[in-house]
Amino acid sequence: MSGIIRIYSAISMDGFLAGENDDLTWLDDADPPPEGAPDTLSFAELMDMTGALLMGRRTFDVVQGFGVDWPYGELPVLVATHRPLTDAPPTVRPASGDIRALCRQAQDAANGADVYLDGGDLITQALDADLVDEMILTLVPTLLGKGIALYQGDARPRMAIARAAPLGDTLQIKYVRRG
Repeated sequence: MSGIIRIYSAISMDGFLAGENDDLTWLDDADPPPEGAPDTLSFAELMDMTGALLMGRRTFDVVQGFGVDWPYGELPVLVATHRPLTDAPPTVRPASGDIRALCRQAQDAANGADVYLDGGDLITQALDADLVDEMILTLVPTLLGKGIALYQGDARPRMAIARAAPLGDTLQIKYVRRG
């Protein structure tokens, strides 16, 4: 049995994952969900549920540019790319194919656990293909105006709100696939 495919991200009030030029400095004002906060999922809890991460190449390059230790530990990470991955941690490997093939590869690598999907273009493709089971979004009270949008597709996927929990001045919302 395969785990679910989950998106976990902070977004601005106007729906952006990042500002122009991959700017994430606006996240510095947001408090991450603390461990054990009621009705929320922290990053550590997410990692405990995740068997593999599927990310886009741009997201990989941005994370590599943080200049910190690899934040995903020993978790298998598949990067959707056609270019070589230089200086990649040993748990990272390239993946290619359409979004269905990429998700299957990630589910195989997850070995029955959940898949964490990250990267604006992959998120749009997976939502358009109805492959996303759950989205956990932390809404940060910032307007960016432009940048990398959470969704840029045409399918108009509909999800249901499973819960919403305030976290200081942010709000974490869990959406689940309808039907």
